[in-house]
Amino acid sequence: MKPNKYYSAAITAFAIWGFIVFPLRVVANFPSGQILYFRVLFAMLGLAAVTFLFRRQSLRQTWQAYQSENRQEKRRLALLTITGGLLLMVNWLVFIYVINHIDIQTGSFSYLLCPILTALLGYLILKEKLRANQWLAIGISILSCCLIGTGAVTNLVYSLFVALSYAFFLITQRALRQYDKLVLLTVQLIIVFICIGPFYTLFKGDAGNLPLTGTFYTSVAVLSFLFTILPLFLNMYALKELKSGTIGILMYINPILNFLIAFWYFQEKTSLEKTIAYGLIFISVLIYNLPARKKSPALYVR
Repeated sequence: MKPNKYYSAAITAFAIWGFIVFPLRVVANFPSGQILYFRVLFAMLGLAAVTFLFRRQSLRQTWQAYQSENRQEKRRLALLTITGGLLLMVNWLVFIYVINHIDIQTGSFSYLLCPILTALLGYLILKEKLRANQWLAIGISILSCCLIGTGAVTNLVYSLFVALSYAFFLITQRALRQYDKLVLLTVQLIIVFICIGPFYTLFKGDAGNLPLTGTFYTSVAVLSFLFTILPLFLNMYALKELKSGTIGILMYINPILNFLIAFWYFQEKTSLEKTIAYGLIFISVLIYNLPARKKSPALYVR
């Protein structure tokens, strides 16, 4: 396989995620919880089908690796897997709400912050080392957040909530790096749906009396398969050959596309403070991603 195929896979994955706002906006009139409910259901069924039909060897290897662990490690795996699934559910729910009821800029800003927050949490929780340029990037990001907060505290809170929920999810996945990420994700979605399945009435809320039309089911199916499962496999394929540092830079295609769509297609407005803050966060991203000797790969999930 030529290396450019792996680059193409990574770029395609993040470009697909960059357009995730379109299927979300189609169902904007429906409660965020209801959208989440069916996204989890469809993604779970799709991933389970792929795993059991085409990735049985990975499933078997993951099960054997789990069985070989001692009781304490098994408990740790179970706890981190459940926690990761719940964090992903919260992240999806808040992101859906932000895109449909706040603005696209807020959702985009959160995913620009996310890698830097993940690095900071990795330092605090996993004792991972940070280089001088990464500390500088973290400082610039904090300044960017302060600027956002001066003009729109609510937007900043939502951005931080989306970014932190996903950052904590990534931390749980880093702690389980020896296991197949897609097998774990399949298990996590099954666990999440077992938890939320009996509570559909709660998730659809008071506005859940809207009829579930073919447009709703089609949009959520597209969200689940085209904007969740497909880019996951492309991302995993790219990680076979590309360095995680390269993936880390390419992943910013996603929020950049979100910003462009917000301004050019949906005609969202911004303030001077936000513009300066966005500029600072882009600078911090460039500084943070200055070449490093070695990084550990991670699977990006939206």
